[in-house]
Amino acid sequence: MKHGLLGAATTLGGLLLALAAGAAAPPPTEKPSAEVQAQMSGQQGGSEADPGAALFAEHCASCHDGLVERAPHVSFLQMMAPDAMLQSLDTGVMRQQASKLSAEQRGQVVEFLTGGRPQPPAFPPKNCAPDRMAFDWDDPPFQAGWGVDHSNRRFIPAGVARLSPAAVPRLELKWAFAFPGATRARSQASFAGGAVYVGSQDGTVYALDRETGCVRWRFRAGAEVRTGITLTPWQRGRRQETAPLGYFSDLVARVYAVDLRTGELVWVTKVDDHPNATATAQPVLYGDRVYQPVSSLEVVPAADPGYPCCSFRGSIVALHALTGEVAWKRYTIAESPAEVGKNSHGTPILAPSGAPVWNTPTVDASRGLLYFGTGENYSSPAQDTSDAILAIDLATGVRRWVFQATEGDAWNLACMPFIPDKANCPEENGPDVDFASPPALVDDDGREILVAGQKSGDVWALDPATGKLVWHRRVGRGGNQGGQHFGLAVEGRRVFVPISDYDDSMLPVAEARPGLYALDAFTGETLWATPAANVCGQRKDCDPGISQAVTAIPGVVFAGHMDGRLRAYDSSTGKVLWEVDTDREWPTLSGEPARGGSFGGGAGPIVVDGRVYALSGYGLYFHMPGNVLLVFGAP
Repeated sequence: MKHGLLGAATTLGGLLLALAAGAAAPPPTEKPSAEVQAQMSGQQGGSEADPGAALFAEHCASCHDGLVERAPHVSFLQMMAPDAMLQSLDTGVMRQQASKLSAEQRGQVVEFLTGGRPQPPAFPPKNCAPDRMAFDWDDPPFQAGWGVDHSNRRFIPAGVARLSPAAVPRLELKWAFAFPGATRARSQASFAGGAVYVGSQDGTVYALDRETGCVRWRFRAGAEVRTGITLTPWQRGRRQETAPLGYFSDLVARVYAVDLRTGELVWVTKVDDHPNATATAQPVLYGDRVYQPVSSLEVVPAADPGYPCCSFRGSIVALHALTGEVAWKRYTIAESPAEVGKNSHGTPILAPSGAPVWNTPTVDASRGLLYFGTGENYSSPAQDTSDAILAIDLATGVRRWVFQATEGDAWNLACMPFIPDKANCPEENGPDVDFASPPALVDDDGREILVAGQKSGDVWALDPATGKLVWHRRVGRGGNQGGQHFGLAVEGRRVFVPISDYDDSMLPVAEARPGLYALDAFTGETLWATPAANVCGQRKDCDPGISQAVTAIPGVVFAGHMDGRLRAYDSSTGKVLWEVDTDREWPTLSGEPARGGSFGGGAGPIVVDGRVYALSGYGLYFHMPGNVLLVFGAP
């Protein structure tokens, strides 16, 4: 066991993992309580007194301490479903390493890391009858990816949405799907072939019949799938010579391609060997290549003064769409990390590091560019590509321009108030204000502008050709959960900016401005503002802001709030047209009572053929857990 990471796993693991992804901190303490850890991690792990603790220390910790390539850090292991981890030890990639352990001992290791042993679901998802299984070639994908189109505008046209503003107040539940054993639902739904494709916390990707919610097929990835599924396009009614594919990534930076008709694996590629690398952004398919951003949670082990911080660099990886072979990889920081000094414990300090990419890139076909945002540096000195918008060449990955919004942002979890030894905290000490959402390319009468929201609460508008600043407006107070968190939407020249401004007990509550705001894309003028009313009352882990991405259709903006409400806003005035409180139990086809909660993560509502598809539940970072895909339509 190295660097005391076993202790970190049992006392801080879930909390640190959550904070690394942008969570709010609890009030400063030296050791978070067990309840705090469970709230942050989404599941309760074991303690060092458990039998599995000693087994993990003897057989596993030396590889999973964050220093061995391709071996996921212990924090990732804590996020795995118990049955997935046990399968890995019994018959999967870890069977050789686990061969010295008995079946009982392997179960003890799983229980120590995840807080439980595999249990069959009480209500397995209901499989489709034969008459609901047919793949429909007359239903090609309308989404180019996470942002609906390649410009990441998150706007669904009238011919696809088929939902008028007048019909919105009459929306009612059509069906609901429960993700078994889950406490969070954050894989945005995709549509084609008469099916809904969606990932889940335990790594299962489902193809659900669009009319009923029954399961056509399921595919099990090796770790949580929080990204949406990107689909290959085809012409209506024309069968392809090659299989239509769905592309997605998992928590440990593997990208998959599966056959959309059957769920069979076509290829899988690990895009980064760093033990803390992760892939949280939905991949982009353009032409014959798939573009996958790479982020990491290396800020987690950095809280240990014995950990050499830090060696990860964010990147974009271009893969051949049919084979998964790497065409090129370009880092956000050109220079490889090297030792630049030692901390107060004599542990090496490595730099430059960080600048992860959490968000799905924007494609500018006319200029041949990809645009994306980056996060903070992990160690000093801060680079000019952190907290920045970058433009790179689609064909080669060569950098064309950089716009840095926040200078001097270097931060890791050693800087948090509850960490007593801050030896690895960079001298900049934050403020940790990533671009967690991608920029949107807006066009109007031949003019184009690139609009990006930041966790600081700022919105920036840039010239897409040069990266030069056109305008800037501060909309929210900001914070490490946003500000503008996971994604804005665009209708015409109106940009809809969701603001979280989560109450994290460290920033002034009086300055928070949670809610939805509309700006003019070309001037930055505020067109309307609809602050979110605090209706939480005594509801635990409830907050009024909007963390999840929002989505627009003609005349309406849909937004899921952290208080569990899904709301529809008039896009011209900001008036609330309809809302539903999802924080309750919902009936499902399988018979399992699904539960709604906070709307969070990177997903957003999708509207197609008169129905609204929304994922509710975000059992991380002091938000309300849930496990449901809800489908609403007018009577």
